[in-house]
Amino acid sequence: MARLNDSVFSLTQRIALLLLLAFGGLASAKEAITVPQNCLEGCVTPYGEILGETRDGSKAFSNCQGKCVVFDPNHDNETYTGIKWQCVEFARRWLIHNRGLTFGDVDVAADIWALDTFTRLSDQSQVFTERYVNGSKTLPKRGDLLIYAKEYLATGHAAVVLEVDLKKNRLRVAEQNFKNQKWPGQYARSIDLIDKNGHYWLLDAYLLGWKRAQ
Repeated sequence: MARLNDSVFSLTQRIALLLLLAFGGLASAKEAITVPQNCLEGCVTPYGEILGETRDGSKAFSNCQGKCVVFDPNHDNETYTGIKWQCVEFARRWLIHNRGLTFGDVDVAADIWALDTFTRLSDQSQVFTERYVNGSKTLPKRGDLLIYAKEYLATGHAAVVLEVDLKKNRLRVAEQNFKNQKWPGQYARSIDLIDKNGHYWLLDAYLLGWKRAQ
């Protein structure tokens, strides 16, 4: 889930952050960011606590619960990953670590579906993407992003495909800010996968399909 995932800063908030950086430096700006009360109460897992870690070392952190939004941008080696600890932030960070790719700002997670390109960090070149709707003849694979419609909590959701197992008819994903529960292993959850007359369906509500960088 992703509330105000990426373009979360209003003009006023952006100006305020720039002033903080100008007069107090980055450390002061970070000190000025406070965690709102709805990120401290009613948490499934306490805000910022590690939910799990993928086999490749990508950690997912708790966002407490779905209504929690902390206007605190995260970076990985000076590359912007997103707002802590939203689903878009994890998806972008996983792509950076594993594919050397990133993508631009989106208002909500569902907007990733419309992106035509991602960016290769090594040379800033554009990498074309493909969209495969749920029920496609193209099987999901590791590194695809599952993208959920905006009808899901008015934001959608994004998850990373880690493993596809046709023998067990399942797919495993990594993600942040979905249920904010501790992971059962080196993945967040499993999703049932069926092959119906050569068309692949993931049995998960609101799923648009899978997004793939070529």
